[in-house]
Amino acid sequence: MEARSERKDGVLIFFVTGRLDAFGAQQLDAWTRDALHDDDHELVIDLAGSSYLSSGGIRTFNALKKEMKRRNGRFALASVTEYPKKVLDMAGFSSVFDMFPSTEDAIKDMAKKRKDPTLFKDIFYKKIFGEGVTLTIEPGSMTTPPVIRVLGDLNKILYSRITEADIKTKKFSEINYSLGLGALGANVREAMPLLGEMITLYGSMVWLPTDGNDTPDFLTPSDTKGDIPVYTGFNVTLDGPFNEYLTLDTTNPHGVSISDIYRTIFESARTRVKSYRGVVAVTIWGVLEGLSSSMLKKSPLATAAPPGGASVMDPSQIHEWIRSDTKSSYKGDTLVSFGIGVDLAHDLSSFNADNLAALYYANPLNKKAENEMYLHNHGVVFRNVPYNASLDLNSQVKKIVTDGEFVDMRHLLDNTRLRRAKIGIAYIQDITRE
Repeated sequence: MEARSERKDGVLIFFVTGRLDAFGAQQLDAWTRDALHDDDHELVIDLAGSSYLSSGGIRTFNALKKEMKRRNGRFALASVTEYPKKVLDMAGFSSVFDMFPSTEDAIKDMAKKRKDPTLFKDIFYKKIFGEGVTLTIEPGSMTTPPVIRVLGDLNKILYSRITEADIKTKKFSEINYSLGLGALGANVREAMPLLGEMITLYGSMVWLPTDGNDTPDFLTPSDTKGDIPVYTGFNVTLDGPFNEYLTLDTTNPHGVSISDIYRTIFESARTRVKSYRGVVAVTIWGVLEGLSSSMLKKSPLATAAPPGGASVMDPSQIHEWIRSDTKSSYKGDTLVSFGIGVDLAHDLSSFNADNLAALYYANPLNKKAENEMYLHNHGVVFRNVPYNASLDLNSQVKKIVTDGEFVDMRHLLDNTRLRRAKIGIAYIQDITRE
């Protein structure tokens, strides 16, 4: 048996050729599950090229139907030939599966009955930017002014000057969103050589140990009383709610970059948000078109500092300290990220200059937009997480980090691209130091 797949009008289609017997059914199950992206909600199996169907094929169809139901989507068969139709009738499944004379008929019916996940009751602003890209904004909370808390000194990371006196312990089970540098270990001396980039998402701490194995570690405490301390040399935490939520959707095959998302947030906020002061904290739950990333290769300890007081980002040092991956990986997988954006085109004088400088740095791997913005984002990749923008962002982040299939964690480069996303924005009113 053979099968080819394509996507048309947002529907994943498999064209099956040959006998759909027990072995073919196993093949089809594996192929379809590999092809399903986390934002796929509709699947059609075209059987025009298949003249045989066994009970194994029916079991595969039934499993795929259940998977699409889990995604709040639809499963359908199209162009069912004579013998497979008789098998479905005999087994009593003709009324269980949606069947259509052709794939085109199935796609038309799905489009007609499809629910638009961006139709919120409280939408007050809608904008199209770029070809085939829709951005919808709905209100969040304005009751508590969002604040950023900074622990540690970013320059000590950039110049590799961390000492034991710089390491603090924190209970991340009590934090919703943060990013920084950290490690787990039995004690501070065990943790220090492994300090790497980290992110906190609803109490779950994910970090990239600098042990040379390029494998992130993931800890989700189930009991805050027995919380394992995390050793950190630098941490940026959001205190307060998201003021607005964005829903991004695009038919652009290249998706939308993180820098374009932030740029649109900044441009919109300058004219529309009275409380906007030029700094935002952003959480994203979305589906990747391609992830571009970097990671710290060595713990930035004072004992390993570059010669001559150079920064780890200096052209002479960066390849020794930073590993990058710009191949746009993890297409179709789920990204959950947290980050900070600084709008350099806005008046930033209301913030303490030293506190502001503690949030960001010029990353030479981001070759564009650094004269207009500084972005600092960490993200975690999950798989097999159905995307549904009508769901609450914070509830879904909490559910994903608890139940999702964890894949990877990285520092995000600005050209990381998304094709769908639910985004929380906090318009930061102050930056404080711990």
